[in-house]
Amino acid sequence: MRLLLVEDDEILGDGLVAGLKMEGYAVDWLTNGKLADEALKINSYELIVLDLNLPDMDGMDILRALRARKDETPVMVLTAKDTVPDRVLGLDSGADDFVIKPFELDEVCARLRALARRNEGRSVPHIEHKGVILEPASHQITYMGEKVELSQKEFEILSFLMSNIGRVVSRARLEESLYSWNSDIESNTVEVHIHYLRKKLDAALIRTVRGVGYIIDSDDDA
Repeated sequence: MRLLLVEDDEILGDGLVAGLKMEGYAVDWLTNGKLADEALKINSYELIVLDLNLPDMDGMDILRALRARKDETPVMVLTAKDTVPDRVLGLDSGADDFVIKPFELDEVCARLRALARRNEGRSVPHIEHKGVILEPASHQITYMGEKVELSQKEFEILSFLMSNIGRVVSRARLEESLYSWNSDIESNTVEVHIHYLRKKLDAALIRTVRGVGYIIDSDDDA
């Protein structure tokens, strides 16, 4: 899951990037508000973590501009301002959640999972489909009741496809979601991971739509 972090505190940003990557997020990190606004105009993200006090462009202005473009990407605001008027202003401007500094990484990750879950229209913390149960919090997979060991990227690809059941996902969209800026991506990386997922799970679970991408069919399409 690709995430944009906008935070100008170098120490805090370093810690967040390291922790979020350990959780499986592909993180793009910017420290400048204007650059963040430009990045959001041309890149797609599943989640945004946004500080408010930024150089060149305030985080609240970034948020308002994002929503003015009809971009509904979930936004978690990081702020040191723990007052009701500040939270009300942020929520009314389009924020989906607030985390008050200082914070614990575990809480940030739990709140991000909740934002992703709501954005996908799920009320339960796991995703279950055709015998596969995916647990985002613990990064565990079971298939027909048996635990399955996946690599980090295999898990991320399966998670993305299972979050888009019934929809074709292109290889380019998978790469965009799984890799941050400046990542080295071999031309057949996604195909290799799909191959191993099919070996470890049901070979028919992930279907190739030739010339378009990959899909996990819904029960209605089975």
